[in-house]
Amino acid sequence: MVKLNKIYTRTGDDGTTGLVRGPRRKKHDVRIDAYGTIEEANAFIGMARLHTTKAPGIDADLGRIQNDLFDVGSDLATPGSDEGQEYKSLRATKGQVTWLENCIDRHNANLSPLTSFILPGGNALAASLHVARTVVRRAERITTELAEAETDTNPLAVQYLNRLSDLLFVLARAANANGRDDVMWTPGQFSDENAPDAEKG
Repeated sequence: MVKLNKIYTRTGDDGTTGLVRGPRRKKHDVRIDAYGTIEEANAFIGMARLHTTKAPGIDADLGRIQNDLFDVGSDLATPGSDEGQEYKSLRATKGQVTWLENCIDRHNANLSPLTSFILPGGNALAASLHVARTVVRRAERITTELAEAETDTNPLAVQYLNRLSDLLFVLARAANANGRDDVMWTPGQFSDENAPDAEKG
């Protein structure tokens, strides 16, 4: 059980932060950026859940995701292998990735076919899920950068973030009446060549 009895410690006043193990890192270190962005995504998912009153199934899925994101964040906050360690580190697992894939399949089965890219929007829940999706995408980009720099990074953490962004896209469509209320992108709709002559130039 984690106990956080004291909120401020002053240990980060020098611009560094502690990991689960290993030396302290600068707060702008790519590893800190990776799990910090995961925390940001989790907060946006929490905001999205304010709009799930009429979508209990989506809310339950998001609740599990929030918990699993803490596992993924803990994974990235724990550099190095477990060799020689007394306790096994908390890591993202294949089971968590598979659960996301099953969720995608389950929700996607009810969606209307896509005929174009969609714009982030629709109702409040869908728009909030799109915001969370873009933050997860950023977390994925940062984590792939981390994995390139530190090759002991768990590849399942990257897989989890990739599948999660896909699931949030699907859930946003589900929230928009299973895609019927999606806001569709019309390529070039407001480009110069389609504008009235009086508005050109």
